[in-house]
Amino acid sequence: MSRINNPVRLKTLPLLALRGLVVFPGNLIHFDVGRTPSLNALHRAMDDDQNLFLVTQKDSTVEHPLPEDWYSVGVVAHILQIMKLPDEKFRVVAEGIYRADMKGIIQAEPFFLAETVERIDRNTNNADKAIALERELRTRFEEYEKESPVIPPDVLSKVQKADSLSLLSDTIAHALSITLEGKQALLEMVTVTRRAERVLNYLAHEQKILDIELDLQRKVQENIDDNQKDYFLREQLRVINDELGEDDNPQEEAEEYRIGIKSLHLEEDIEKKLLKECSKLSKMPVGSHEATVVRTYLDTVLALPWNQKTEEVYNLKNARKILDDEHYGLEEVKERIMEIIAVRQLSKEIKGQVVCLVGPPGVGKTSIASSIAKAMGRKYARVSLGGVRDEADIRGHRKTYIGAMMGRIMDAVNQAGSCNPFILLDEIDKLGNDYRGDPASALLEVLDTEQNVRFVDHFLDIPFDLSKVVFMTTANLAETIPAPLYDRMDVITLSGYTEREKIQIAKNHLIKKQIKANGLTVKQFMLSETVLKAIIEGYTREAGVRTLERTIAKLCRKVALEKVENNKDLKITVKNLEKLLGPRKYMNEDPSLVDAIGVVNGLAWTSTGGELLPIEVSILEGTGKVELTGSLGDVMKESAKIAISIIRDMADKLGIQKDFYKTKDIHIHAPEGAVPKEGPSAGITMTVALASALMGKPVKGSVAMTGEVSLRGKVLPIGGLKEKTMAAYMNDMERVFIPKKNVPDIQKIDKEVLDKVQLIPVKTVEEVLEMVLVGWEKGKNKKHAYLASEGYKPSTISSSAEN
Repeated sequence: MSRINNPVRLKTLPLLALRGLVVFPGNLIHFDVGRTPSLNALHRAMDDDQNLFLVTQKDSTVEHPLPEDWYSVGVVAHILQIMKLPDEKFRVVAEGIYRADMKGIIQAEPFFLAETVERIDRNTNNADKAIALERELRTRFEEYEKESPVIPPDVLSKVQKADSLSLLSDTIAHALSITLEGKQALLEMVTVTRRAERVLNYLAHEQKILDIELDLQRKVQENIDDNQKDYFLREQLRVINDELGEDDNPQEEAEEYRIGIKSLHLEEDIEKKLLKECSKLSKMPVGSHEATVVRTYLDTVLALPWNQKTEEVYNLKNARKILDDEHYGLEEVKERIMEIIAVRQLSKEIKGQVVCLVGPPGVGKTSIASSIAKAMGRKYARVSLGGVRDEADIRGHRKTYIGAMMGRIMDAVNQAGSCNPFILLDEIDKLGNDYRGDPASALLEVLDTEQNVRFVDHFLDIPFDLSKVVFMTTANLAETIPAPLYDRMDVITLSGYTEREKIQIAKNHLIKKQIKANGLTVKQFMLSETVLKAIIEGYTREAGVRTLERTIAKLCRKVALEKVENNKDLKITVKNLEKLLGPRKYMNEDPSLVDAIGVVNGLAWTSTGGELLPIEVSILEGTGKVELTGSLGDVMKESAKIAISIIRDMADKLGIQKDFYKTKDIHIHAPEGAVPKEGPSAGITMTVALASALMGKPVKGSVAMTGEVSLRGKVLPIGGLKEKTMAAYMNDMERVFIPKKNVPDIQKIDKEVLDKVQLIPVKTVEEVLEMVLVGWEKGKNKKHAYLASEGYKPSTISSSAEN
């Protein structure tokens, strides 16, 4: 036995562990790299000499392997090519150079760096034996390659060009389907003849398996031939049965479809297209796939309500009664529906209108739709659009696709069973879009009364008149509705319910509904207005009434349990509410009502309604750094910068140091940091909070404010005033400062809110500071005179704290 007389190569190389792969010297390998340590090792190798030390994991399921998780014998490989994949991975093409042992790990972070030493092949002194093994390997492999479908053509070329027994053995071992452990054992063998003998055994074994597979394939092919024979015989039998009139007749089936199509009295071009499909069906074999597609298509078309129309109800008094009985409040929506019914009574040819209800969850947008349909005497169908990302969901799939069907719009018309139904498109603001198309764009034709007279669904491929349909849509946020779609709708904005409205809704609707759902009677379950008020104030602060309904349902279950277990009637009072529902979630003694330095109550408008948004400011000794926290968006960050500039400009008037922006660190924070916040309406709040913190003057805790600010200290108008004032009312605010230009919006605010909350319009930041900073007297009397002249009753500003 002799060794190849070459110097042993010692190298320190980046280590990369492979899963399910063993590399052999002289062979190419493709693998994907995605794990962070592996990516780091790959980058290091590319920065050096493009050499890597490749080892194989013992268990491919280990995600983060350590030295004990891989074999110590691997291959030093040279990287030939790297391709970046879409999922942040890389595909690597490398060629094995020589076997190597891992002598140690130098580093483990950010990738493994290993010391390697080359494993030198040991050749036999028996040259004749080596020649015989080489010839046998070549012969056996050529025979195997001719019959094997998995060996690439270039492998045979590499085998023929192999100039040594070692390279020949490695090349054949790389090409064979050998187990991971088997290939690793071959890699670790340094005696070339032993390795060749082992590969020869594997090759013989693979040849035996291949012979068995070929035998099985021959038997399968014989079975296929028998099946084809059966098919031809059955076809001949079908023709004979057709001649005898003992089987389905496609001509008769097509004629039945023709009669159904003509009975619909459709437009000439539509009827012509459908009759053409009937002619196709008459020429197709009954059991063929194409016939099934045509049959399904014709059945779907004939099932549509082409001429089925419901008679509309034009009784305004009855429609008003239905809406009032089933829903409390929502006066603007009811008024709009009354207008639609009145107009249709005068002009029956008017096309369907599209109304969009925008408001927070739980205010009755979806539930009022069925009541409107009943009031109008139309069939009702609902289409949920939340999460829809595929244009085909709206327009349907081409009928040639497997599993094709109509889109949701035509499916809703079909379900309603009328060509003039009332269709609710729910959650239209939550439409998505991706590579499969934009469903919002597909809805443009549906909701455009000038275009939907000939709406074409991809499955039907014929026009259908949607102009007789009355569409209503719902959304939580108007901002997320695409502008072209928004432009096609008559938008009605709904705000949250007041406490009085919630009590009436609970008494007239929710309690009755839950009593029936839980098998109780009116005598067994009663809630007084006092109890309802305690539930609303302590457990369900929300814009809508969903949580209130769930809370009433919970109390119903408590009463039912007491009745079944102890045969007693449970009376619900304010005193036993905490025992039944747990501790109060909301307390009246809110800390935000206490006067504090650098803390001001702002108002926010979200998809769930208005919310109180406190802004906190801390002034620290420092070097002029500004820290903004609380998941603030870019616009809010800009508002904070504007606030600092305004206060710098007013430093003399406020009596603060002019260089505070150099000598003080400013930290502005909006609580509930996990919730993203955005918008310019917190500008006045940030400015007042910053002035309060710098002056050391507390801000009245019973005051809230909203408004964008300009760099000149002007208070600019904002949106969502109705929802924001509702939030102030629900949080016991006494006064709310609003932009002067928002005064016209006050008429939309509920009277109950206006009775409890004083709205003070302002033009500048200075006006707000004069009234909210406790102990700052500048311009106080002048300001009161201004407010009185504007017709708003001012509250007395006291130097003491107001809770």
